[in-house]
Amino acid sequence: MVINLSEHYSLLSDWVAEMRSVDLQADRMRFRRNLERVGEVAALEISKRMTTEAKEIQTPLGISVCNVLKEQPVLATILRAGLPLHQGLLNYFDRADNAFISAYRKHNRDGSFEISLEYVSCPDLEGRVVIVSDPMLATGSSLVKTINYLREEGKPAHIHVVAAIACTVGIEYVHREEPLATIWCGAIDEELTAKGYIVPGLGDAGDLAYGAKVQI
Repeated sequence: MVINLSEHYSLLSDWVAEMRSVDLQADRMRFRRNLERVGEVAALEISKRMTTEAKEIQTPLGISVCNVLKEQPVLATILRAGLPLHQGLLNYFDRADNAFISAYRKHNRDGSFEISLEYVSCPDLEGRVVIVSDPMLATGSSLVKTINYLREEGKPAHIHVVAAIACTVGIEYVHREEPLATIWCGAIDEELTAKGYIVPGLGDAGDLAYGAKVQI
């Protein structure tokens, strides 16, 4: 299942527009905050699909029966670009367990690249709801490889994927590999360049959030 969070207008559409704008991208704090906001909206929407339980809450004047989450999810993100999006999810799922994965494109001289994973920190995932965040879902290769690594820590009950911008090619690839995953997107673009960049997209989310890096 794919949910495009900007299919119908909300303030999220304004935040995506700001992230795309070359006139505003120089403001790194604004860019990071908008990614964080997308994460917050996604967290709220995902929470509506999670299992709850009735709980008696003692108030100063009596007992209130409230619906609360039965179990907290595990929030996983791909370093470094995913950190602001992850923080938005964590702002709402503020008691969640967390997982962090280092994944990057290792470029070859012929212009091709491989996905390299060098660091994974993760709790037990057996039977847990896992929410994986990555700002740009382009080819989907890094995301699928990340999910495969995460599965070594247990079989999740369900996997949600959160992306600020996704490409149809990447969505299709993720669903071929993870047909039961739910993908939440701030926006969906159709085009992917030969080098694996989304068009119109917004550029390199990691660089825009934290500054340019040296290509390895």
